[in-house]
Amino acid sequence: MTQVTPVQITRPGQAPISVGSNQPLLLMAGPCALESEELAREIAGTMAEICSRLGISYVFKASFDKANRTSLDSYRGPGLDAGLDILGRIRDEFRVPVISDVHAANQIDQAATVLDILQIPAFLCRQTDLLVAAAQSGKTVNVKKGQFVSPWDMKNAVSKLRQSGCKNILLTERGASFGYNNLVVDMRGLVIMRSFGCPVIFDATHSVQLPGGSGTTSSGQREFVAPLARAAMATGIDGLFLEVHPDPDCALCDGPNSLPLDQVESLLTRLLAIRLAVT
Repeated sequence: MTQVTPVQITRPGQAPISVGSNQPLLLMAGPCALESEELAREIAGTMAEICSRLGISYVFKASFDKANRTSLDSYRGPGLDAGLDILGRIRDEFRVPVISDVHAANQIDQAATVLDILQIPAFLCRQTDLLVAAAQSGKTVNVKKGQFVSPWDMKNAVSKLRQSGCKNILLTERGASFGYNNLVVDMRGLVIMRSFGCPVIFDATHSVQLPGGSGTTSSGQREFVAPLARAAMATGIDGLFLEVHPDPDCALCDGPNSLPLDQVESLLTRLLAIRLAVT
């Protein structure tokens, strides 16, 4: 695959994390949305310990607000102020970078005081003002490819960011719309997006989501997380994105496509073996 110049991600009190060609695997993992500080600490602590032992670069992910829920009654998270407070404490306590979605340009200045990576949600990957504001923050930016966007058209999002001064760009694949309430992953897209010179992340849990599949909520098929992750790793990716939860069936957001926390280490061990074989 294309050689990618490593992207730098800041880390509290430590050297930056490098993501790209010939760099350790990056893992972004955590709950879909912040539910409580206690849950966030449990997940962050467990994942940080596993990743340290396996030689994986870890970033804690959780949304302070999921603004694109199916129903008005769906859980969204604690909001910008309370959510950033929790993420800041996770960042400081576990000395790991943190990432969360930003949905509007006016959130970015405040979010950038805490977040090490600003994430552009898939539905908003074409929003020029949001991309420009994220780029001008000076932070690493992770853009999720929209379910409605071809992999080759993501070069336009990259161009918007680069022309606005962003040097550290990550692209994340999370599946493409395939009829109604269904997604499919085209593994060619991982290769295509990496050809733009950006490290590519595979979101193995959102890729098995069934959007709106339960009427007022999305459903999912978590039994396909591991097969898709293995396929993506064999294709050649720089990082993995996982929604994890100690009890996915009780999660307040995206439980059907979340991976149980106690299954993460065995999956990562197998994925590292695949990565070693193909590199």
